[in-house]
Amino acid sequence: MRVACAVLALALVTTAPLLQALGRRLLSMASGHRDPGGDPGDPRDPGDPGAPYVPGSLSAAFVTCPNEAVAKELARAMVEKRLAACVNILPHVTSVYEWKGKVEEDSEVLLMIKTRSSRIPALAEFIRSAHPYEVAEVVAVPVAQGNPPYLRWVAESIPP
Repeated sequence: MRVACAVLALALVTTAPLLQALGRRLLSMASGHRDPGGDPGDPRDPGDPGAPYVPGSLSAAFVTCPNEAVAKELARAMVEKRLAACVNILPHVTSVYEWKGKVEEDSEVLLMIKTRSSRIPALAEFIRSAHPYEVAEVVAVPVAQGNPPYLRWVAESIPP
């Protein structure tokens, strides 16, 4: 009896992930929605409307600017150059930082940029070349998940 229980437990432990994946796939087929977790082995492009979102394939990048005019100029150029699908301009942020041995406090404008992770190096290069700061801030964080139609739109807007 103990052997049979052990074999059954082992079978459940080893097949549970497969059964869960199968259940999600059947549910997505029945509902017409894709499994947001996706299949890590799926080779389709994230811009493919039928492809599941691949966590980390898109990023949100942040750049501070000295004023709204510079922010708008950079934002428009990034969208026109297809380095960004969308750039939000958040005015009136206060930045406190150490620069050349002195604590500084400045009013700045923050750009929140949505793009493909693969485009971050090109985006950073553009910012370095066009930004008025000696050392421009460019930090990016991968997008783990979000609204699938929005994520598809971002991916479709930016070439790989």
